[in-house]
Amino acid sequence: MGKNKLAKFDDMAGYPHVFQYPFAILQEKGFDLKGHWHEQFFKNSNPIVLELGCGKGEYTVGLARLFPDKNFIGVDIKGARMWTGAKESQESGMTNVAFLRTSIELIAHFFAAGEVAEIWLTFPDPQMKKVNKRLTSTRFMKMYREILTDNGIIHLKTDSNFMYTYTCEMVKANQYQVLFSTDDLYHSDLVDSILSIRTYYEQQWLDRGLNIKYIKFVCEKKENLVEPEVEIEYDPYRSFNRSKRSALASGR
Repeated sequence: MGKNKLAKFDDMAGYPHVFQYPFAILQEKGFDLKGHWHEQFFKNSNPIVLELGCGKGEYTVGLARLFPDKNFIGVDIKGARMWTGAKESQESGMTNVAFLRTSIELIAHFFAAGEVAEIWLTFPDPQMKKVNKRLTSTRFMKMYREILTDNGIIHLKTDSNFMYTYTCEMVKANQYQVLFSTDDLYHSDLVDSILSIRTYYEQQWLDRGLNIKYIKFVCEKKENLVEPEVEIEYDPYRSFNRSKRSALASGR
């Protein structure tokens, strides 16, 4: 691990709004704030919104600025990336922001049933060959349902036509209520301040002339979830490997 990453980890260790819990500690002691985020950390009853796979935390911090009446938590396994948003929110004295370093598969260890109102998925890897790793697969919907309120909302923002099409088909197959959906967000009739927030990857894709897709739906409780039985064309510009994708995005 490079010195720069170690320096960021050391810096974040002193941030009161950053939580880093190895799985071994979760197994042994659990997470004290589970079920108590409102009263013990945020000190209010405002809705909690998660950004899963938050990267540098652009959306977490940006949304927190736009909506001071909500609480935002960025979740990612990559601590060095998260440091950017953690540092910015710390220096700005923001009280409605937190960051959690963990795997998304462990999310139910950190939040109680009904504790989360909304989930943002911003430019996740579409995992074109591995349905169980797709963040909008029925496997993950079941995880989200464990922590979401009864009318919990999920937002997906993506450059990937594959990810967008798959998610739309998954929503349709399970009869989830769609609140908004478009395959060309910046030329749609959606007028919303969230459009002013653009992640690092999003700007890269926009610079390459790709349309941004967006879907917002209600993740209702369902007794049984089914995977869509459809063939979806792979994105021609995207590698199956994230590191190669990153190289494409940065022009290397």
